[in-house]
Amino acid sequence: MSNANLIRRDLSVLWHPCSQMKDHEWLPLIPIRSGQGVWLEDFEGKRYLDAVSSWWVNLFGHANPRINAALRDQLEQLEHVILAGFTHEPAVELAERLVAIAPPGLARCFYTDNGSAAVEVALKMSYHYWRNSGQGSKHKFITLGNSYHGETLGALAVGDVALYKRTYEPLLMETITVPSPDCWQREPGVSWEEHSRQMFVHMEQALARHAHEVAAVIVEPLVQCAGGMRMYHPAYLALLREACDRYQVHLIADEIAVGFGRTGTMFACEQAGITPDFMCLSKGLTGGYLPLAAVLTTDEIYQAFYDDYQRLTAFLHSHSYTGNALACRAALATLDIFRDQPVLERNRELARLMYQAVQELEDHPNVGEIRQTGMILAIEMVQARPRTEFDWRERRGLRVYQHALARGVLLRPLGNVIYFMPPYVISEEEIALLGQVAREGIAQAVRD
Repeated sequence: MSNANLIRRDLSVLWHPCSQMKDHEWLPLIPIRSGQGVWLEDFEGKRYLDAVSSWWVNLFGHANPRINAALRDQLEQLEHVILAGFTHEPAVELAERLVAIAPPGLARCFYTDNGSAAVEVALKMSYHYWRNSGQGSKHKFITLGNSYHGETLGALAVGDVALYKRTYEPLLMETITVPSPDCWQREPGVSWEEHSRQMFVHMEQALARHAHEVAAVIVEPLVQCAGGMRMYHPAYLALLREACDRYQVHLIADEIAVGFGRTGTMFACEQAGITPDFMCLSKGLTGGYLPLAAVLTTDEIYQAFYDDYQRLTAFLHSHSYTGNALACRAALATLDIFRDQPVLERNRELARLMYQAVQELEDHPNVGEIRQTGMILAIEMVQARPRTEFDWRERRGLRVYQHALARGVLLRPLGNVIYFMPPYVISEEEIALLGQVAREGIAQAVRD
């Protein structure tokens, strides 16, 4: 097999996600033959450092020996069985362990296949809970501006990134959107905490006005990832939890991208000391190996569905591969690594090195901000400081992407935002390479 041969075959049959396929008339696809650690390799031996964890899923490197061994063992026992009326040990053990490490009060685990589906489950469960409780008028959802929760219709509806959402607006349910606490928008001299607290006024007003018809508020805790890695202070989450309790509205925490150590704690909600009513998990759950998602919720919510069959209160939502045994076993191996190694402690040092690698860009005239939460670091390119944006049609971020590929690094930008979200096994030398390539790419991208 050669790179050229696989590209030719691909373009004759495949339709890639989040891609304008016509771009590939001039922007070559990158065929990958194998992966090891933070590196991907093509059929001609060229390597690429996976700085984005293959869309934020890979935690402990490609071809991780421990996860590989667990999957080999599981493959010899059970690959999959229906989870309606049946059960198996990996699904049960994983649910037990997720409940054990989750914020206190989350006691039930509902499996699904991917992040968007997990959000759909949480939305449906919240509405259905209120319906079962005699409050069927609570059917709307409050979401934050600039948020992203997936691309199925329900998940799109509660998102606010126009690039993904605008085309499908006629198909979507009506939602209530309040301004984001995004600290990129704060005034000079205002701290992250102060700005986040100031922006909560909008949420308070929305809850006061609409609580009677609102089932839940859904947020990405601390980092709005697909919205450009925009970040805010944990104080906002603490205020939101208190307000949701006061107005009798559920809180859905979409931890799909930020969970499993990305923000510096196992789950982002921990930094605010809160427990949501629903917590959506996916991406890093299996270490980047297999599709799997979980929605954790409280026993109170579970009990609202626990009834005689004839009352028709059951939550009838399913996926054929729900609780897949192989995926659950990969997730258990991933949790084993967290249990047996000082992952979060090491990540704090890696996060420091990531910032150090790009620190000199703080004074660059075309860098509006370097922001960081744990193992997520973002560099906002601007036409002029502080927030004069480049014309999006110029695709400046794509120039960084192209330069990085030429230098053997996978940096896939979000518009004009260059970000690092690497696997946790990255080395100091590899972080230094990321920083160097990002600095070079930005220098080229901002030239007229």
